[in-house]
Amino acid sequence: MNTLPKSERSEADAFSPLIVVSAVDPDCVVQVNVPGREPLAVYNLDGEYFVTADTCTHGEASLSDGELLSDGTIECPFHGGSFDVRSGRPCKYPCSIAIATYEVEIRDGWVFAALD
Repeated sequence: MNTLPKSERSEADAFSPLIVVSAVDPDCVVQVNVPGREPLAVYNLDGEYFVTADTCTHGEASLSDGELLSDGTIECPFHGGSFDVRSGRPCKYPCSIAIATYEVEIRDGWVFAALD
């Protein structure tokens, strides 16, 4: 189950639970859907977690379908451009517009992100 029970959420908490840590294999990326939002991509890069928008800014491709490289870039499966998952900045043509990134916290085995 990848949804934190409502009883464990805080209304005042700026961070939203996204996925259990164990659901994101090392050096992999997983798409997460949050109601009312565009899809997100959650990355486990050598044990450090990052969250970005999942949709490429160059084309309507899901970055979670791309390849997460050891240098911390995600390669878009559509045209092969790439983004730095830490900063969201584009790294390789044809990508030229940054993707959104979100602050991450790990709590009690869950990946949380500041979405608002």
